[in-house]
Amino acid sequence: MPLVPTRRAALVALVAAVGLLAYPGEPLNPFVVAGVVTGVVLVVALIDSLIGTSPRHIVLQRRHPPVVTAGRKADLEWSVRSDARRTLTVELADQLAPSLRATSRRARIRVAPGRTVKVTTTIEPLRRGHFELDRLSLRTTGPLGLGARQRDVPLRTELRVHPPFRSAQEAELRIRRARILDVGMRSARGLGGGTDFEQLREYGPDDEFRRIDWTASARVGKPIVRTYRAERNQRVLVLLDNGRVMAGRVGGVPRVEHAMDAAMMLTAVATRLGDRAGLVAFDRSVRTTVPPARHVDQLARVTEAMYSLEPVLSESDYAGAFSEVIARFRRRAMLVVLSDLLEQAVTDSLIPALPLITRTHLVVVAGVTDPEVKSWSTARVEDDDEVFRRVAAARALETRRRTAARLSSLGAIVIDAEPGRLAVDLADAYLKVKTTGRL
Repeated sequence: MPLVPTRRAALVALVAAVGLLAYPGEPLNPFVVAGVVTGVVLVVALIDSLIGTSPRHIVLQRRHPPVVTAGRKADLEWSVRSDARRTLTVELADQLAPSLRATSRRARIRVAPGRTVKVTTTIEPLRRGHFELDRLSLRTTGPLGLGARQRDVPLRTELRVHPPFRSAQEAELRIRRARILDVGMRSARGLGGGTDFEQLREYGPDDEFRRIDWTASARVGKPIVRTYRAERNQRVLVLLDNGRVMAGRVGGVPRVEHAMDAAMMLTAVATRLGDRAGLVAFDRSVRTTVPPARHVDQLARVTEAMYSLEPVLSESDYAGAFSEVIARFRRRAMLVVLSDLLEQAVTDSLIPALPLITRTHLVVVAGVTDPEVKSWSTARVEDDDEVFRRVAAARALETRRRTAARLSSLGAIVIDAEPGRLAVDLADAYLKVKTTGRL
């Protein structure tokens, strides 16, 4: 157990040395004075630390929520209990990761015998992921405050930081709108949507003429219409690409983070409207699977499955992932491939594998485009470098449009949205699919 001098010891040594050197009389050698004073203070500090209370009489605990969300504040509490016979001054330092952005990692506490003192700090994680909080360094000072004993206390706890659900408000807005329009919940009048027969009722001014059931009308002698509701208990499966193309940043955020937000929004909207939503995350192999379900906590399950994913810097195996999907999920579903419309990756890997799933399922391919590239393509140019950049940006945009067109020709719904719009556009596409009965 290390014995260490405190700041007070250093201050005492400095004051004593200055006092001796300033004392009137025969001049003293400053190096000799400094050495003697330092030696004396160190000896006293050593004795002080030895007669002080050992940190082994201190019981430490660390408490925090098991799960927090990146960008949101949460409390982390240290609990200090003393079994010593006298009041102690205790200093502790927690080995917290810098990305947790703790307001303080240290605390200085006075603890009376047999008492417990709690100190709280605030964390605001900068990034998602799995964090193992390990050691706390504990220091108790002697009665003179010149020497201290230090001990590293193993106190392992785990913290899971989930990705932020940035589109939560937009999700609620679309759920309310869908319920007003009776999408997935009640009959859809005059919208052309819905595939499940619900009831026969008397014709109204807002009903479509083509909805009239002539047989029923003839039987009762007045116009009767057939009403439908959008089919419930359908399946929506998000296929989250965790490969190389998702590591790049758009708007300062990795592409995979935009995709996670879209996956959370689609899960929230679909399950609240009575459908089953699930997730498959893959790169060179399938990393995690959440079977489609409509549990009230399905959004939490999907988020938990994604939070620790880090893009693998290699090409994703679309064929392998799609083969596993069609083997496990045979019933028709809306399959949403969240990736990037990078021409080479789409041409070499995605397009050859796409027929595996388009035969049975409704396929959506969605990615996020870089608005900065779009601005470069229309920016005014003043020198050769800017000309080259504008030409390259225009070519990149044209390539993305051409790639999207190829995917559309193969039967996929394609979404290429700017940051902040991917989740919204994907949810709108899902609602359109519901109202038109395509699924």
